[in-house]
Amino acid sequence: MPHTIHDKKKLLARVRRIKGQVQSLEAALEDEKECAAVLQQIAAVRGAVSGLMAEVLEGHLREHLGADDVSPAQRQSDLEEVVSALRSYLK
Repeated sequence: MPHTIHDKKKLLARVRRIKGQVQSLEAALEDEKECAAVLQQIAAVRGAVSGLMAEVLEGHLREHLGADDVSPAQRQSDLEEVVSALRSYLK
């Protein structure tokens, strides 16, 4: 069972907050708000997404790479998935 199922309610709440922040950003752009306000909204969205990424990544690492019953081959496969996701995220 994926670890995201255990934290589903909390993760969905985070996603909904991010959705609200993005909608606020869109409204700020539509309303031609000052650049500083737009930049602040962008920073808030970025921080929220980074927090979500960190939380899901931590759960993944603990469940898949920290488990004692994982074979070395499976652990290597899981590690490659994490590295790939991090590379995509950090681009």
